[in-house]
Amino acid sequence: MLAAVIFVATSGCTWRQLPPVFGASWQTVHRRFPYWSKARVWAKLHRVVLDRLGANGELDWSRCAIDSVSVRAVKGGP
Repeated sequence: MLAAVIFVATSGCTWRQLPPVFGASWQTVHRRFPYWSKARVWAKLHRVVLDRLGANGELDWSRCAIDSVSVRAVKGGP
């Protein structure tokens, strides 16, 4: 199911377009996604990957990017 979620995220297809090759229905995969998000699986997985790359000396922080979003405060809000 992890491979199916990654496929949807990287391919741009919708959940309903998920190919049957992953062995689970799109509904099942889609149902897992919010559970895993709430459990912070993606943040934990990201941290594990960064830690492993860092331990192997494979991180090049000179090529990192920091992004931000600016949101207009409507009606003078904070």
